[in-house]
Amino acid sequence: MGDVSITYTAPGRCGIAGNPSDMYGGSVISCSTVERARVTVEDFNILEFEVADEIRTIKKPSDLCQDGKMFDAIFAAIEYLELEDAKIRITCNSDIPVRAGLSGSTAVMTALVAALLEWMDVKGYDSPEQNKWGKKTYKTPYILAEIVRHIELYFLKIVCGYQDAYMCAFGSLNFLDFGGKEHYLSLKREPLGTVENLALHAPKVPIILAHTGVQRVSGVVHKPVRDRWIEGNRNIVKGVLRLGHIARMSKKAILSGDWERLAEAMTENHEIVRSFGSSSDINEQIIQVALDSGALAAKLAGAGKGGTIIALHPEPEKMVDAMKDIGAGKILYPEPCDGVRRESE
Repeated sequence: MGDVSITYTAPGRCGIAGNPSDMYGGSVISCSTVERARVTVEDFNILEFEVADEIRTIKKPSDLCQDGKMFDAIFAAIEYLELEDAKIRITCNSDIPVRAGLSGSTAVMTALVAALLEWMDVKGYDSPEQNKWGKKTYKTPYILAEIVRHIELYFLKIVCGYQDAYMCAFGSLNFLDFGGKEHYLSLKREPLGTVENLALHAPKVPIILAHTGVQRVSGVVHKPVRDRWIEGNRNIVKGVLRLGHIARMSKKAILSGDWERLAEAMTENHEIVRSFGSSSDINEQIIQVALDSGALAAKLAGAGKGGTIIALHPEPEKMVDAMKDIGAGKILYPEPCDGVRRESE
């Protein structure tokens, strides 16, 4: 172990309204999770990674080739930042459920990139971001979110929107607008998203998350829908436009504490996403149990096809037992909390 040790953490997120219009220049409302991913970058005598207690030592360039396993995110960040020859040890762990539609992998990537960029600064590396935006600019959460999303799309080949990266970078309860970002431009040409922190003015939103226990890669769910949007499918095009409007109206409902209006918006949101083919039997079963338990609304919190559902209920704890009985593997209580942050030694 060397002299420099840097640790960052980042939260997961859950989509309350508008998702997945963040992939199409739309708007979403999203809340961070209490659960976080944690990444430590430290000086070492070789290039080595540890993820979930499994260690990978890099001895030759081919050892950095992606193989569809849990080290791929690190490989992608290393490739993008051109750190193949760095002598560091990267340790990643997380208490965000894996592949649950809560941006767990993006939280790891966000904490990882933040830690690597700081390590590069300390070591005097001339990073790509320093050249593009200057030392101070690339450290803003906006640019960090854009870098993370760029790596996921072009280096991990994951079809994704902007909600995940922005929420992991900013945290809290936010209204996010991604107008002009539907065509996936280069980093230099992409406009930045708009972030409004609703937690500063809104009452606590009574929501709960139920993880179905079904793991899936969100990009696999998003890509067929994205392909149909590119082809001009009328249902998809009309639906994503409506989703953006739903988010804007939900913003008003949240700020006024009008849970009945928010419930109407969430219900319509799910109906649209269901029409895209993104839901599944287990999603629908848990949603129905939530509604039968008094929830005002319930919908997908992420891409769907398993993952996690989010339910709006004046007393969320009253749904827990019923959700567990139907097969929910884990119950989470999202809260507005810090985005990516450096942790003290």
